[in-house]
Amino acid sequence: MAVPQQEKLSPDVRPWPALWALVLGFFMILVDTTIVSVATPAILNELHSDVGTVVWVTSAYLLAYAVPLLITGRLGDRVGPKKLYLAGLTLFTLASVWCGLTTSIEMLIVARVFQGLGASMMTPQTMAVITRVFPPNERGRAMSLWGATAGVATLVGPILGGVLVDGLGWQWIFFVNAPIGVVGFVLAWRLVPDLPTHEHKFDLVGVALSTVGLFCLVFGIQEGQKYDWGQIKGPLSVWSLIIAGLVFIALFLVWQARIKTEPLLPLSLFKDRNFSLANTAITTVGFAITAMAFPLMLYAQTVRGLSPTRSALLLVPMAVISGALAPFVGRLTDKAPPRFIAGFGLLCCSVSLFWLSQVIEPTVPIWELLLPIALLGVANGFMWAPIGSTATRNLPMHQAGAGAGVYNTTRQVGAVLGSAGIAVLMEARLAANLPMVPGGAAAAEGGGGKLPEALHQGFSDAMAQSLMLPAAVLVIGLIAALFFTKPKYLERPADTATAKAEAA
Repeated sequence: MAVPQQEKLSPDVRPWPALWALVLGFFMILVDTTIVSVATPAILNELHSDVGTVVWVTSAYLLAYAVPLLITGRLGDRVGPKKLYLAGLTLFTLASVWCGLTTSIEMLIVARVFQGLGASMMTPQTMAVITRVFPPNERGRAMSLWGATAGVATLVGPILGGVLVDGLGWQWIFFVNAPIGVVGFVLAWRLVPDLPTHEHKFDLVGVALSTVGLFCLVFGIQEGQKYDWGQIKGPLSVWSLIIAGLVFIALFLVWQARIKTEPLLPLSLFKDRNFSLANTAITTVGFAITAMAFPLMLYAQTVRGLSPTRSALLLVPMAVISGALAPFVGRLTDKAPPRFIAGFGLLCCSVSLFWLSQVIEPTVPIWELLLPIALLGVANGFMWAPIGSTATRNLPMHQAGAGAGVYNTTRQVGAVLGSAGIAVLMEARLAANLPMVPGGAAAAEGGGGKLPEALHQGFSDAMAQSLMLPAAVLVIGLIAALFFTKPKYLERPADTATAKAEAA
């Protein structure tokens, strides 16, 4: 694929202020994916719900966020990323206020759906704007800020959630989005440029097939553990939904290959080797970062007796180191081949999780846990920027939104797979390590508060063994990253001439 020409933009366009404005909204979205987990017990009690229903406060948001990403990415190319971002931010902010004002669990779930839709409109636009306003040799630094935002949000969500729930009530985890949303809207309105739009015919058949396929697949995987991977209702089962999702996605891909007009997902994007490999790598990163949090937080709270807020503080070294490394890694990404930088980050991530699995014990000193968590911060610092910039560096400008939609969809599907996979493995390892517990693994997991001391070793072993899964999955991402090709702008003139001669 030829290197795309940079868009000719107005001299008034200032890329960095525009990016900072977009990052504020992106940060708010990412915090909202984790903050609700801390408030779930309070919501359960105050709205007089049950566990099966209250889980949908998170599930509805994630479904509404993940499923439309392909469509909203493409829509951003058509109507302009700034307009769609502002519309999504408005919807997200208003839905947040609605969430805080609800008095029933059913209305809260509906409001969370609209919140997820707003988030899905915003997310692809951040990457699309980076691709379109930053020249190729500066996108690494821009992507490092984007990646550091994701790392810091992972920490801030649980801590902020604990503070707000303890001090003001669960409603304030949503109300806090209102002032942030207003400030974010004003900044984006003033600082994000109106980029040229590209006339696209909207593929309605592709929209229908991708929506149904992704919904069935994500819902089946996300809710599989809840229904014990069996029947949901009547003839409908978890596996029938997953298979139906895969069939619809296969039909969607066939349709995209055969459509005569403009496809929703230009399969030509995957002709770029780096784009395909980067999507593979980010899927494993989404899987691992989501999966590792569950066993670590359960161990911290159930075995060590830490509060949710104090448990989240274990991740402080990860966030601090990741944020501190972001500017350095960003500059390095713009100057060095991405395979070494991303490969180093993915290797550190896998090693850190394996290391963590070896040190988790009922009485291990906290500082020994913080060492692999600090290495995880190094990994986060080196993963996000090179993977993201490598995925988008060669995208044609008129397909920046479509590419960003694909990238964020694969990241989110990876996260859903990680959540489901780690839940299954934790249950299996708890059943194996605590076979004499009445009620099995569920009793150990859901007993609330600190476990009896006699169960500490078995529970710790189960959580440690579960961390092996994300560590192993990251090896796939590492292999993908090692096959990244050198970006065209880094090639010397002699290399370019040789490559042209070989092609001829």
